[in-house]
Amino acid sequence: MLMPKRVKYRKTHSGNRRGKAYRGNYIAFGDFGLQALEPAWLTARQIEAARIVLTRSISKGGKLWIRVFPDKSITKHPAEARMGGGKGTPEYWVAVVRPGRIIFEITGITKETAQAVMKQVGYKLPIKVRFVSREMEEGNVKDENAQVA
Repeated sequence: MLMPKRVKYRKTHSGNRRGKAYRGNYIAFGDFGLQALEPAWLTARQIEAARIVLTRSISKGGKLWIRVFPDKSITKHPAEARMGGGKGTPEYWVAVVRPGRIIFEITGITKETAQAVMKQVGYKLPIKVRFVSREMEEGNVKDENAQVA
């Protein structure tokens, strides 16, 4: 399972999930990607479950990039513990995902196969996602330039 080897501080603030992803919101490595449409915390287990689906389906032909990493610790108090006593111990790790973030990228397979695989991966994640391809992004950039000119 994904988790940091070591961190400066074991317990993190909860933070907020407002706003859009301004980094990691374009396809940088592969040909096809899975883009988040909602803000969420993706746990290491959810990312791992999605990774297993991806690796089984692309087999030897394709290549996979995981663009999120769970580096935020989530703490919990034990059940039936009294109030107080400080912040609980770290229980699991999450990746903060904002709308627009590319979560996974793949290459080396056909577009139809990639769409089918990404649909399966979407079932493993607790958020709405959409399939994106490099062609779609390049098309959007061309359209924007045409409107500006």
